[in-house]
Amino acid sequence: MAAHRPLVIRAIKVALLVGTCLTLINQSDALFAGASAAALWWKIPLTYSVPFLVSLYSSLAAVRTGRSSGNG
Repeated sequence: MAAHRPLVIRAIKVALLVGTCLTLINQSDALFAGASAAALWWKIPLTYSVPFLVSLYSSLAAVRTGRSSGNG
């Protein structure tokens, strides 16, 4: 896991940026209208976890592809 630490940190940064943008796009009406937190308790974490997982997966796949092709 320590070898993948930079990839995890990058994925966290991507998730924070993309997750915030997506949350504002998709949930801003509910957030600014003072909607119940219970209505959003699963949506917002999911909105951040998807870009995190996609970023991490693509980075790990790129590293693996680079190693298998002899470039790493």
